[in-house]
Amino acid sequence: MNFESLTQLKKEKDFVILAHYYVDGEIQEMADYVGDSFSLAKKATELKEENIIMAGVYFMGESVKILNPEKHVYVGDMDADCPMAHMVTVEKIKETREAYDDLAVVCYVNSTAEIKAHSDYCCTSSNATKVVQAIPEKNIFFIPDQNLGKNIAPNFPKKNFIFNDGYCPVHHVITVEQVEKLKSAYPKAKVLAHPECRPEVLELVDYKGSTSGILDAVETLGGEEFIILTENGIEWELRERFPNKTFIFNEMICEDMKKVKKEELIRIMEEGGEEVEISEEIREKAYIPLKRMLEICKK
Repeated sequence: MNFESLTQLKKEKDFVILAHYYVDGEIQEMADYVGDSFSLAKKATELKEENIIMAGVYFMGESVKILNPEKHVYVGDMDADCPMAHMVTVEKIKETREAYDDLAVVCYVNSTAEIKAHSDYCCTSSNATKVVQAIPEKNIFFIPDQNLGKNIAPNFPKKNFIFNDGYCPVHHVITVEQVEKLKSAYPKAKVLAHPECRPEVLELVDYKGSTSGILDAVETLGGEEFIILTENGIEWELRERFPNKTFIFNEMICEDMKKVKKEELIRIMEEGGEEVEISEEIREKAYIPLKRMLEICKK
């Protein structure tokens, strides 16, 4: 299907496509909006279309549905999941609340609707520091990703962080030895990494930040060569924006993100598909921490 036919189909069926930087390039190319978790969550609150396809993993579709309960929300593949989203339980949250007074549960957006419903604040990798800065509680239970929590904790010496043992399987496996080897092979390259990487890895980099932050850093840091330590799907946007620069990637592939296929998105628009469904009780509770995040980041 060519660009004109795709545009006409979206218009006729009143569809809009959101895509994360980690899905395949051909999906990003057909999307109306491409971004990281925060930019897509924000954009979801501004859409006029009745039908939304979230080209990403399932929790992203849940987040869109939480923010747009009256809309029809689809994901590219209902089996595209995020292992980290399931690395904390409601029972663990309840146990931690009982163990600590003056506690705020800060939930990374990479989590299920049920976990969000039992949290106080949501955050993304791009706004986690700003969200925690706005929280009055001393004790912070940061879920589900231990690495993002550990990487922002030094900014708050007066806070007491309790870390969950969850992690992103794609980012967590990067080692100091791998980074040192890349730096040795490309001595002129700047190293840019996502904060889901281990803290000891981030000590070796020139920039650490969200996916959108990495894209911006290529421009602001200067230079011609960049080692990119995040999911390889970002390559499409990097080469679109910076065709004359050289990018070196470690093999970092999220198999779930890659389950989203162009043909399935077209089929959903032509024939319909299974919608993301969340009970109203869970949706209302999960909306609170997401709304708090968006309000904090307006300031």
